[in-house]
Amino acid sequence: MQHAVGSPLPPPHQPGHGPAAGWSPAAQHPGPHHHPGAHPGSAPAGAPQGPAPVGPPPGFAGAPTGPHAPHPPGHAPAPHHTVPHHAPAPPTPDTTGHVQLPPGGPVPMPSAPPTAGTPDPTCTTLAVLLIGPAGAGKTSVAKYWADHRRVPTAHISLDDVREWVRSGFADPQSGWNDHSEAQYRLARRTCGFAARNFLANNISCILDDAVFPDRPVVGLGGWKRHVGPGLLPVVLLPGLEIVLERNAERSGNRRLTDEEVARIHGRMAGWYGSGLPIIDNSQLDVPQTARVLDDVLARSIASPPQW
Repeated sequence: MQHAVGSPLPPPHQPGHGPAAGWSPAAQHPGPHHHPGAHPGSAPAGAPQGPAPVGPPPGFAGAPTGPHAPHPPGHAPAPHHTVPHHAPAPPTPDTTGHVQLPPGGPVPMPSAPPTAGTPDPTCTTLAVLLIGPAGAGKTSVAKYWADHRRVPTAHISLDDVREWVRSGFADPQSGWNDHSEAQYRLARRTCGFAARNFLANNISCILDDAVFPDRPVVGLGGWKRHVGPGLLPVVLLPGLEIVLERNAERSGNRRLTDEEVARIHGRMAGWYGSGLPIIDNSQLDVPQTARVLDDVLARSIASPPQW
């Protein structure tokens, strides 16, 4: 697969690179060793001549103590006092610690509650994929739904992740090509990594993407590979006039031409008859759509859709 423009990943850590595992006193204090009985300024025969090492000044924290400690000329040695030696204190445990995060694996199918009745999706850890054309309200509904959950929930927007690429961003409005296709696939895979990691740490997530039913391998099949079979897809599909009105309120590269919106909406009609749950939110505001989404998810948990 062609990758998006960017710097290559750094190579994995190799033994011998990075911070040293430890250090030795000799490496920190290089120089010749002092030989007892040698005169200052002299060296053993055959040794290179050089300045004699200078000892630390009296009172220096590292100065030797005891009966053999040197004393300045003209000063009598102080009375001998034995310096007690204490065992080193045990190391203080790292109070900040390191939080172990479970790795994110493929998300399994959600299990129905053992008791009879409709499961409550508001307090269940879920992975939801909200599908719909441009202007369907996917991002607004996903954000509202995530904000009002009773359990920790993350919103992962494919468009936001795709636009992480700044220099070299391949805008599909400038023409669909291998480069824009690669960036879309890379963004989907990145969203899948994030979703699996959130779910492995008990944080629900909702993703939104304009997945086309006529591209099952790249679209819905790609999401199943990246997240897992436990991902619950829901289609948000209002009428064409609604998505045209909402698209007209957009700006920048998020706004499409009316012709492009109509073409995308027409392709989304292929979800009818697919077996996936579909919400027509033409006459629903965002909070109402979020409540309907909870009802749909409760049925999906009790009887997961085949996709």
